[in-house]
Amino acid sequence: MLDAFTKVVSQADNRGQLVSDTQIDGLLAMVKEGAKRTDAVNRITSNSSAIVTNAARALFEEQPQLIAPGGNAYTSRRVSACLRDMDIVLRYVTYAVFLGDASVMEDRCLNGLRETYVALGVPTSSMATSILKMKEAAISVANDRNNITPGDCSALMAEIASYFDRAAAAVS
Repeated sequence: MLDAFTKVVSQADNRGQLVSDTQIDGLLAMVKEGAKRTDAVNRITSNSSAIVTNAARALFEEQPQLIAPGGNAYTSRRVSACLRDMDIVLRYVTYAVFLGDASVMEDRCLNGLRETYVALGVPTSSMATSILKMKEAAISVANDRNNITPGDCSALMAEIASYFDRAAAAVS
């Protein structure tokens, strides 16, 4: 896992070149936007329990067969496992947002997750739906303009959405 600065330096070093003006400008923009990024991560983290719980409730309302006898999330142990997995995905999304890089999420969370779910008989489309429901809730929380660093956050919200989309695509 490399932070943005280390990644830029490593890439320049591999090419045997100096860090370019464009790369420096990109890093400077990231630093300037750092407070917004931190605010968004703080908001998501502070509301993670509600984000996961509400996304699971919405999923089970749409797909009640999951929690019906014989369903994949039937019994409190299975529901707990579902909530745990959703929480882990949300945690790694926040890491990606904080770093501005999805590699940690890809390497430590998503790599092989679909195959694991298939082997365990977890309905991957339902897991993907739960991730997309978390995306809606997390963006709503992160994009709340009260007590947050002023400025346009549309690019950051699009970035956050892309991490959730990436996670949903990885499991479906």
